[in-house]
Amino acid sequence: MGKPKVLVLCGYGLNCDNETAHAFTLAGAAPERVHINDLAGGKTALEDFAILAFGGGFSWGDDHGAGVIEAVRLKTTLGERLVRFIARGGLVIGICNGFQTLVNLGLLPGIHGDYTSRRVALTNNDCGNFRDDWVWLAPNPASPCVWTKGLGAFELPVRHGEGKFVCDPGVLETLKAGGQVALRYALEDGRPAGGKFPENPNGSMDDVAGICDSTGRVFGLMPHPEAYHHPVNHPDWTRQREAAVREGKPFPEGPAPGVRLLENAVRAAREAQ
Repeated sequence: MGKPKVLVLCGYGLNCDNETAHAFTLAGAAPERVHINDLAGGKTALEDFAILAFGGGFSWGDDHGAGVIEAVRLKTTLGERLVRFIARGGLVIGICNGFQTLVNLGLLPGIHGDYTSRRVALTNNDCGNFRDDWVWLAPNPASPCVWTKGLGAFELPVRHGEGKFVCDPGVLETLKAGGQVALRYALEDGRPAGGKFPENPNGSMDDVAGICDSTGRVFGLMPHPEAYHHPVNHPDWTRQREAAVREGKPFPEGPAPGVRLLENAVRAAREAQ
C-alpha cells in the first residue's frame, strides 16, 4: 500500500509550506508542494491526491481580509472540483490562513454537506494585536473529526492577528450538537479556557480553536501543527527533557503532537485506498 499523496499549496504570500510538507513526511505521507497557479490552471490535478493542505501565511498579503483573495481565486477556478474532492472521500486541512480560506470558501463548516455557504468567520483578535505564543488545546472526544481522534490535551503555537472565531449563536449550537467543534483553547489541565486570555489568545466564541465538517474529513484550525513536528520546537524542550530524565522516561516519547495529528489523517487516507 503506497503512501497517501498530499497536495501542499504554496505561492503568493503563503508560507509554512516547507514545514507542512516535512511534517506530513514524518507522518508517513508523500507530500508535494504545488503552486496555486498550477492547481488553478489545471497543470496539477487535484484528483491525483488523497489530502489537500491549505497552509499558513498571508495569502495575497491579506489585503482584502485574511484568506479572502485565495478563496475567491480557488472558488472561481476550481469550484465544484473542490466539492467533488470532498465527496469522493478526500481529506482537507486548513491551518491558520488556510482555515481562514476554508471558511471564506464555505468548505467549512460544511453543515449537512453544504460546502458553498459562508456560515462562520475569523476576525480580529480581541487583544487588538498579532499573537505569537504557545497555547494548550483540548480535542473534543465526541467529534467525528478524523484529524483529532484519540488525542489528549496538547500544545501548539499560534501566530495570527485575525483568529477570533465568530458565528450566529444558532450556528454555534448546530456545530456543537454535531460535534463539529473539534478543538478548543484550553488550560494546561485540559479544561476549556473559558474565554480567559492569553489561554484563549483571540477571544473566540466558546474557545473554538478548530472545527470540522459533518464528515470529520475537512478540518480547520488556527494553531500550527506543522510548527511542532519535533520536541525541540517547543520553547521549554530542555526543561521537558530534564523532567523526563529525572522520572526515568525516554525523551522524546513518541512523535510530536503536530505529527500525531497529521498521522491520524494519513492513516484514514491509507485505509481508504
